Amino acid sequence: MTEEDCRFYLTATRAVARAAYDWAGQFFEDDGYAVVLQEIDEDRDIFETSVYPLGDSERVADAFRAWVAENAPAEELRREVFHDVDWVEKSLEGLKPVQAKRITVHGRHDRAAVGLGQIGIEIEAGQAFGTGHHGTTAGCLILLQDILKAERPQTILDLGTGSAVLAIAAARLSPAHVIATDIDAVAVEVARHNVRLNGVHDRVRCWTATGFGHTAIRVGEPYDLIVANILAGPLRRLAPEMARHLAANGSVLLSGILDEQRRSVIAAYTGQGFRHVRTIHREGWSTLHLRR
Repeated sequence: MTEEDCRFYLTATRAVARAAYDWAGQFFEDDGYAVVLQEIDEDRDIFETSVYPLGDSERVADAFRAWVAENAPAEELRREVFHDVDWVEKSLEGLKPVQAKRITVHGRHDRAAVGLGQIGIEIEAGQAFGTGHHGTTAGCLILLQDILKAERPQTILDLGTGSAVLAIAAARLSPAHVIATDIDAVAVEVARHNVRLNGVHDRVRCWTATGFGHTAIRVGEPYDLIVANILAGPLRRLAPEMARHLAANGSVLLSGILDEQRRSVIAAYTGQGFRHVRTIHREGWSTLHLRR
């Protein structure tokens, strides 16, 4: 990271921090900024909401500060600057392994946590999101396993792959070939490393791409399954392209959707000929399975 990289964060009670988290997720959804809710003190029920701007820190500070002044005037918005700190590595130190049905997502410090019969996915810290701890990633892992078992897709596209945890899970659970993309070149490098670390580099290819614009994506189409754990706004806009790049009878697995945004995302896809199969709700987030 550069010296300019930072986060703005609010430390408060669960209710206030959650309200800030919900607001920030909606307010910044079209910007692609990461918004994180984390428990800080279990005994006192204290949580922290963070927003990680992508170069537009002044705008984020002004908007977040205005929200705090109106909704939590007794609290203080703080700023933390990262001086080439691998902050994901730092955050993973206190995180426990995540279990989602047959899958256990863990760091190198918790390899022994993978139980008998479980499939371990090791995600090494890096400057990318998607460790499995967020409700969206965990929800995707649950639905992904059900889709792979029922439909047995052979070609899979993972849009917004982050750490590649979903792409790796797909390759570990099936013989499918996976294309994984992200708009962030740093995330793609982390994804490639994690793919190699988990031994699926022969069937998972990672590329830096925006939407469906990369040649590698077009070469691999049509896809039996498209996974996209991004944000509700981009998901709605991508609905027509999803339909064009998906095989007949194919499925899409969508997440990064707040519960209150679920209906609008479903409407965008049913308008393209999809039918809603199932929704998983987890920690205020919805993960959707739709099929053509």
